[in-house]
Parts: sequence; structure tokens; C-alpha cells
Amino acid sequence: MKVAVLSFADQHAVAYAELLHGMPDVELLVADPDGAPDDPARGRGAADRLGATYAEGWEELFALRPDAVVLTTENDSWPALVERAADAGAHVLCEYPYAADETGAEAEELDRLLRMCEEAGVRLTVASTACFGPAFAVVRDKIAEGEVVGDVKTIHGAYNGPRPSGTRAAGSGALGTNAPQLLDMVDAVLGGVPAEQVYAQTNGVGAEPGVTSAALMTVRYADGTVASLDCSWGAPDAGPSAYGPVMSFIGDRASVDYTASPRLLGGFEARERRERRETRGEDPHAVMLAEFVAGVRLGSGAGPDGAAALRTLRVIRAARESARTGQPVDLAGAQPVLP
Repeated sequence: MKVAVLSFADQHAVAYAELLHGMPDVELLVADPDGAPDDPARGRGAADRLGATYAEGWEELFALRPDAVVLTTENDSWPALVERAADAGAHVLCEYPYAADETGAEAEELDRLLRMCEEAGVRLTVASTACFGPAFAVVRDKIAEGEVVGDVKTIHGAYNGPRPSGTRAAGSGALGTNAPQLLDMVDAVLGGVPAEQVYAQTNGVGAEPGVTSAALMTVRYADGTVASLDCSWGAPDAGPSAYGPVMSFIGDRASVDYTASPRLLGGFEARERRERRETRGEDPHAVMLAEFVAGVRLGSGAGPDGAAALRTLRVIRAARESARTGQPVDLAGAQPVLP
């Protein structure tokens, strides 16, 4: 299987290329024609180091007929590259298009691209690592069966990961970087039930003017489930939610707690006067890539698709509007779930 990494602008690109290179029966293709002002040959250097095929431009890359592409760009080229991938019949794993304001431009663009991918018969998957892996699959499936918690009534979630290093990601604030992971988990557990109303409070303590560093959302879904989600930037040692999403699913019979990166070892660094934490489990990005490649090979798909991402971006847009106005926002077009 030919899998291409498109651009090295995103901070995860090198890791993705290395992980794909290590997979059996995967031929790694690389293209990074835009380079970077301080490192114009960054993509070629990575390809040479890994022994991967390097394409000088996008035309050359898609002429190699990749089966799938991993899109890791921070600039505005992602829509055009998704279009090219769809035209070439390549499945897409795309970093989230960061929603930076209330205009909904990202959601409208994603809607258009989703339709294009559907017409081309390829799957658009978003890189929401929390929704991959066997542990989350067990939680999701057991809740769906109704044997664990009964009917889910309330969901509490938190993701207090540190501020990202990428300029565009950081500019989108905590709602753009941390909220998608939480909302995608809720969407997966509820089976795509649409949100009906969103209320959010935010602040920008420690961030640039106009950038949200902390947000608390309350989302009411069409089946009556209410989710309270804390999606804020926190310190690296801020507890379990700094290492990945944590979530409690509360039903009418029982509740289930899920932690994306549970603690394996804990302690205290006397010299640095901070908590030491070692997490267990595999690298979530490695798990995500492995499931994505397996899904492409089997034609089954894995993780949140473009439709799920579209629902998430619409909730984020409503949260921004709610934070601005101080009022709950109803989502137009949300349909009630019939019994």
C-alpha cells in the first residue's frame, strides 16, 4: 500500500512519516514542495533519512497513485490537497481544520470536501487520536449495547493539554485544539446524535488578546443527553487530563470512567519540585495510524469521519457565539431522535 505524507508544516508530520515507514507492506511517499523559510529542504531531508520516495511537487506525488494520504499542513492548502486526493481516489487522514472564529468557514469548507470525497468513494478521516484504540472501542461498544450504564444521561469530560506549538493551532485557542477530541468522543458514543443547544463560557488568561485559553461547554443533544466539557490549556503536570481526554459516562444504571492515558507510575521530582507521571499504553498517534491503514486496506474505515468532524465544528462555532453573547445557542437543523 502506498501512503503519502503531504507537507511537513504540522508538528506531527515527522512522527507520522517515521511510523508509516516502520509498517510492513507500506510504501512511504513524501511531498513538501513549499518547505519552510528556515528549512526549504525539510521534506526531502526526512525522505532521504527514511529511504522514502520524494516527490518534488503535488502533481508528481499524485501521479504515483497513493492509496491513502496523511495531510499535515498548517497553511490554507488543506482544502486543495483533499480535493486532489479525492480526484486520485486516495483515502485521507487529515489534521483538524482549526476553527478560529464564528464564521463557520471551516465547517462550510469541510462540508464541501466531504461531499466530494463521498462522490469519489474515498473516506475522509480526521486525526482525533482519542477515538482510536481498543480501550475506547470497548467503552463505546458496551455503552451502545446498553449493558454497562443503561441509557446515558450525562457526560463529563476534560482535556487540559498544554498549549500547542503551531502558530495556527495556538491561534484557534483551546476551543479549536482541545474541544474536538472531547466532542468526537461524545459523538462516537452517542452514535452521531446531533447537538441541539450549546452554552459556553471562556477566558483568555495567559493567552494573546482574543485567544481563548480556557473554555467550559454544556452541550444538549437531541436524545436528551447533556455533556459538560472542560477544554482548556493546562500545565504539563496538571493531572490525568493533561495527557489526554478523560471522560465519565453516567447512565440510569451505572457510570463508566475512561482515561485516554492512565497513570502507570507516579512520584515526585525533588530537584524540579514537580509531580512525575508515567503513562501506560501505546503511542496514540501510532494506534491511530495503524487503524487508519488497516481500515483503508479492509475498506472498513476507522475513527471519526468527515461527517463527525462537521458536527464537531458546528458545535465549536456555536460555542464561540455563546461565549460572545453570553446566551445559549440553538443549532439549526438538529433533528430529534425518534424512539
